[in-house]
Amino acid sequence: MKGTRSVPNFKRRHLSKLFSLFQSHRTLNAATVTDYLQVTSDDLESERKGIDFNALFKSCTKLQQVKCAHTLAVVSGRFKDNFFSSKIVNLYSQHGDVSLAWWTFHHLPNKDVYTWNSMAFAYVSHGCFREALGCFNQFFTTSDLRPDFYTFPPVVKACGDLVDGKKIHCLVLKLGFEWDVFVAASLVHMYSRFGLVGDAKKLFDDLPARDRGSWNAMISGYCQNGNAAEALDVADEMRLEGVKMDAITVASVLPVCAQVGDILSGKLIHLYVIKHGLEYELFVSNALINMYAKFGSLGQAQKVFGQMVVRDIVSWNSIIAAYEQNNNPVTARLFFHKMQQARVQPDLLTVVSLASIVAQLNDNRYGRSIHGFVMRKGWFIEYIIIGNAVVDMYAKIGILDSARAVFGGLPIKDVVSWNTLIAGYAQNGLASEAIEVYRLMEEHKEITPNQGTWVSILPAYSHVGALQQGMRIHGLVIKNCLYSDVFVGTCLIDMYGKCGKVDDAISLFYQVPRKSSVPWNAMISCYGVHGDGEKALELFREMRAERVKPDHITFVSLLSACSHSGLVSGAQWCFNMMEEEYGIKPSLKHYGCMVDLFGRAGELEMAFNFIKKMPIQPDASAWGALLNACRIHGNIELGKHASERLFEVDSENVGYYVLLSNIYANVGKWDGVDDVRSLARDRGLRKNPGWSSIILNNKVDVFYTGNQTHPKCVEIYRELRDLTAKIKTIGYVPDFSFVLQDVEEDEKEHILMGHSERLAIAYGIISTSPKTPIRIFKNMRVCGDCHTVTKFISIITEREIIVRDSNRFHHFKGGTCSCGDYCRSGRKRVSHVEFELVSLLSGLLEVYLDITHGHAGVAPNYQGGNNFAITRAYNDQIRLARNHFDPIMLDSIQL
Repeated sequence: MKGTRSVPNFKRRHLSKLFSLFQSHRTLNAATVTDYLQVTSDDLESERKGIDFNALFKSCTKLQQVKCAHTLAVVSGRFKDNFFSSKIVNLYSQHGDVSLAWWTFHHLPNKDVYTWNSMAFAYVSHGCFREALGCFNQFFTTSDLRPDFYTFPPVVKACGDLVDGKKIHCLVLKLGFEWDVFVAASLVHMYSRFGLVGDAKKLFDDLPARDRGSWNAMISGYCQNGNAAEALDVADEMRLEGVKMDAITVASVLPVCAQVGDILSGKLIHLYVIKHGLEYELFVSNALINMYAKFGSLGQAQKVFGQMVVRDIVSWNSIIAAYEQNNNPVTARLFFHKMQQARVQPDLLTVVSLASIVAQLNDNRYGRSIHGFVMRKGWFIEYIIIGNAVVDMYAKIGILDSARAVFGGLPIKDVVSWNTLIAGYAQNGLASEAIEVYRLMEEHKEITPNQGTWVSILPAYSHVGALQQGMRIHGLVIKNCLYSDVFVGTCLIDMYGKCGKVDDAISLFYQVPRKSSVPWNAMISCYGVHGDGEKALELFREMRAERVKPDHITFVSLLSACSHSGLVSGAQWCFNMMEEEYGIKPSLKHYGCMVDLFGRAGELEMAFNFIKKMPIQPDASAWGALLNACRIHGNIELGKHASERLFEVDSENVGYYVLLSNIYANVGKWDGVDDVRSLARDRGLRKNPGWSSIILNNKVDVFYTGNQTHPKCVEIYRELRDLTAKIKTIGYVPDFSFVLQDVEEDEKEHILMGHSERLAIAYGIISTSPKTPIRIFKNMRVCGDCHTVTKFISIITEREIIVRDSNRFHHFKGGTCSCGDYCRSGRKRVSHVEFELVSLLSGLLEVYLDITHGHAGVAPNYQGGNNFAITRAYNDQIRLARNHFDPIMLDSIQL
């Protein structure tokens, strides 16, 4: 029969029967349809007029249905119509099969502009940008067709670099489409994407007419480039020109309000949303939740969430992240459980939030469950962000072995992966491991360090006092033009401060942006650890004068600085101001600092009463501070009471057992010492060994108490014996109360001489040039006897000795310490006059040493002189002292 197409082995079917079959069984595939076809061209002509293909295309919800519709279009002859063929290309694209879309497009005999546009759009929709540009080039070079204003928006979006973008822009200008609002908006997006927001704004300003899409493009461009203030200005200008904001505008502007901290504008936009009925737009409500979360207004965020009629996975992720990012992990996990009850499946971002929630709750078991879920999903292979989140979770829980194992198993590691592991080690006090990982990262040349890298590694260098390595990072920061970044700058300030370079820290402080409290907090803390509370208070006054709002960390740093310096009235002023003037409710850390302040000042009863009047339950920091004060001032009874309360709230910290044991040992109650040590032993607790380190020639030497394994052990102990003998001649008397063993006195002296800080100092003396400074780092507090010894050593060696212990810095020079002995005894700090007196007497002691030791190289200024010259110098020092100071004060000084 003429015009007949047949399929062997199957009966003839009419087209109407096929269409009815499609409607009743939408799961038919193309092969099944073809098997049922045996129609004539006359039948096709008569039947196809009764089919509504537009309704048919709209009813397709699955890829197999699209294939059936495609087959129906082919056998009905409608496929030759470019409009219908383009619809099929779009349908394949919408259902995720861009290859079938291309196959369909490729077999079209006659393609028009609409068909080419459809194929380019399909490629862009699936992220196939190179193929989209190839399709456009083929269209432009092989066809005689002229692009229209629908051609350029997807092609501009496909541009992978600025060169391609400018080429397309030139073509737009050549063809005269530069004034079309759709094309112009796409160009604004393109220039903004490449960071040329100025060019985008110029293009936007030159538009003769701007629709809502153009305004949205410009606002979005500013948002992408961090120009929050400019984005809000454009939004204001848009409203002034009478262009109403739509849901896209609102969703773009709300994050900007949070970024600039403008909650008033955010609430006004929320009001606009309600007035114009936009609150029913799903992504508008999601944006409102995120904005209120950034401001910490969790009640408002939850209210918006509760009023939503429809919620998608983004809505649930937004409310979970809102509570997680505002340190409320319990409620965040509660919302996750509600999400499960609503049968909404978690996605990638849900798991990222859950990992953070687990870290805040320190829930190891729940963390393992998340790890297993991610492995079952296979997300480690597909998504780097998930791997980084799990590494971060384990690091914050403190399970560094698991963090390292997950990191090692990641198929792809980006700079965030490395930063996460480095920060994890540094935040858990494992500075050496953090430095080791950073060195491994440097070996991977394809990984470029960024801001997060410097912020992660600098605290590790600060912890070990690696000044040279920290300065090297400073050089890299300058090279990468990150010196003005407030976070990197703050870490550098902290590094210089903790490495003893206060002058460099303050110099850098005045070079970084100081609009937030972050750099101020670092510098105040720096003054605090160096025992200069008065400068810390002075800097705080300067901070207030510049109208920088302090936060809770500011006051922790201030109170700690006052505590180290004995500034009781200054600390009380700060503590009262915190809540009265700034509305900051004191936390346990603030209360702990105040207890430490009163305790160090010898006001034990005041400290105890302060604890009893606390409106919140005291934690280990408060009772621990009181216990340490009892050790300093020898109050056994109060110390015992403090230890009982302390063991109730934190029975696993071995340091508190050591403190109580020391109190008993100081007064010779060895039975009490044994009882406390037995209690700690029974609970499986073990005291960490004390160590001191010194860095010489970029090499770190670590000394433990009684260390006998160092290559220069013999020379070190010989130098210590010589130093001890010399300082005894000028007044040093060993303080055996710092020996916590019940042994003979000669053994006690030997134990004192073997303390780790003395070994490090002696090694520094024999390994460096005379009179050069020595820097020591100790993991515990310097004991009182070592503190006294170091002051005497600074006299006879004429060196500055800087010791950083677990609590603060000690700068020893000329027989004095920067702490004014306040940290050792809790008594009033040495006054400025007393400091000058001791410095003056240092010269007297130098002359005295020459007289008693026969010019034995102790005081080089007098070498080669005769006894008459030495005696005259000695008398000159005596006269100078009597002219400047009260004779009664001089008589009270014993050499």
